[in-house]
Amino acid sequence: MPEIRPFRGLRYAVPDADLGKVLAPPYDVIPDAYREALYARDPRNIVRVILNREPGDAGYASAGDTYATLVKDGVLAADAAESLYVLEQSFPHEGRTIRRFGLLARFRAEDPEKRVVLPHEKTRAAAKEDRWRVLNATKANFSPIFMMLPDPEGHFSTAMLDVLVAPPTAQYVDDAGIGHRVWAVSDAPTVDRFRALLGAVPAYIADGHHRYATALRYRDGNGPDGAFTLGYFTPIEAPGLLVLPYHRILSSGPSPAAARAKLEPAFLVSAAKGAADAAARVAASTAPYAFALAWPSGEALVVEAKDGARSMLPAGDPPSLCALDTYFLHRAVLPRLGVGDDAVEYVHSLHEAEETVAAGRCHLAILLRGTPVQQILDVADASESMPAKSTFFHPKLPSGLVIHPLLA
Repeated sequence: MPEIRPFRGLRYAVPDADLGKVLAPPYDVIPDAYREALYARDPRNIVRVILNREPGDAGYASAGDTYATLVKDGVLAADAAESLYVLEQSFPHEGRTIRRFGLLARFRAEDPEKRVVLPHEKTRAAAKEDRWRVLNATKANFSPIFMMLPDPEGHFSTAMLDVLVAPPTAQYVDDAGIGHRVWAVSDAPTVDRFRALLGAVPAYIADGHHRYATALRYRDGNGPDGAFTLGYFTPIEAPGLLVLPYHRILSSGPSPAAARAKLEPAFLVSAAKGAADAAARVAASTAPYAFALAWPSGEALVVEAKDGARSMLPAGDPPSLCALDTYFLHRAVLPRLGVGDDAVEYVHSLHEAEETVAAGRCHLAILLRGTPVQQILDVADASESMPAKSTFFHPKLPSGLVIHPLLA
């Protein structure tokens, strides 16, 4: 049951029309070319803080100096009242517009063993050290940790919708066409209502495991007040909770004929009309495990597991992991294809996978289904960790929309 608190968020003191100039996605989905574009777009852009381009120690020092200057010059200004913040994101998906709602709040980071905040992913030392150094240089959180919480009776969703009857505090549309509207909530009854609702259920980390590990490290060095960090909480049952697949790009692997020979008879293997057709068929598959293979030659195969395929995994492997396409792929399929993990890279967009294959910049691509939310919860409940790049929550949360200054 996470302990949440309102806070005086720092926000850009610019017109809504200029928010797109100064905000950025999370640091880990900004490629180098886009970082350069954000640098050139506006000298106040938050990318200079979250992903400074100067190498080594100079980059972290520059991030800290940039943030301090933005605050000193009044570009970033604290809200007058301690608030919680309701965020609505509107985005297109498969021909329709989806809305996702969540609450931005200061919350206490707790050790996973307490079962208050449940992770599902292992963290990498290099990424944790990078986020640690940014945190120490700025003493602020710029990107919220994305959390999911159960709301089976819809009370939390109702509380957020009740806020939306008022005009938004700020709004903008980002480069991907995703609309954002935010409401600052400071009246005591509504704040207490949200605190009671969130305090009654556990929260699951959807995205931001490295930032969460960094928050725990900061707490250990700065005492209990240092445990408070920035979170975004959204209902598990919400229709806008969308998980897209991470696809695999292989630098080596079998030919189409060799792949078919190695995968039959344990799988149903059928030809597809290229990567897009293969990906669509895999997304619609109801097989226990399904994936597609696509080669630069234009050949593509749809691969669906037959009944009993789970027996290809060791008997002692955790059931929550054995249910995952990504776990089955890395544990049972890639070894059968003679592919090691060192030959695997990751892309979250089908368009990027198609471009990579069409340009011949890989040996082949493996196209996957999105991981169902329930499987993520099952892994977290079992205290297990999913394979790397098993989930891509869409859309991402903007960096710099509401900044959380640390307490200690």
